Amino acid sequence: MNICIYGSGSRKIDEIYTDAAYELGCMMAQKGHTLVFGGGDTGVMGACAHGVHDSNGNSIGIAPEWIGNFEPLCEECSEFIYVDSMDKRKNGFLGKSDAFIVLPGGIGTLDEFFEIVTLKKLKKHDKEIIVFNIDGFYNKMFEMIDEMDEKGFLYKQEELFKIANDIDEIFTHLDD
Repeated sequence: MNICIYGSGSRKIDEIYTDAAYELGCMMAQKGHTLVFGGGDTGVMGACAHGVHDSNGNSIGIAPEWIGNFEPLCEECSEFIYVDSMDKRKNGFLGKSDAFIVLPGGIGTLDEFFEIVTLKKLKKHDKEIIVFNIDGFYNKMFEMIDEMDEKGFLYKQEELFKIANDIDEIFTHLDD
């Protein structure tokens, strides 16, 4: 299975996030899954990629060449696809992936998450979306989504994505 991960490329984040992302990458490779990601070499994105590569797995990076001006690109990718824009990057993720895992991140990660969830809601795909809620990172977002649902703005979030608090739970969702 090709699994896309969304997550921060920041070098400033706590090791609790990068350690969990590294373990996720190791487990993905051990289970024979291919990582699809934004091609970054730092943050949770880079940690997951390093876990995949250290476990002899495969990865597909997708990014515009100019993104290298903002963060270093991972040179260990099995395949790297250069695109012209961030929109084409996200379309590449959708086209190349069988499932999505959202790790902790910032504005870019939230953009990717809400777009892929919206596309699922609009029935443009039916792929599994799992939010890896490392150390409760997304709890406040879930509270906001629940409130939006309670006030009639959303369908039940469980229909669109699943929440995993550890790596085993991720693969339980994927195996279902």
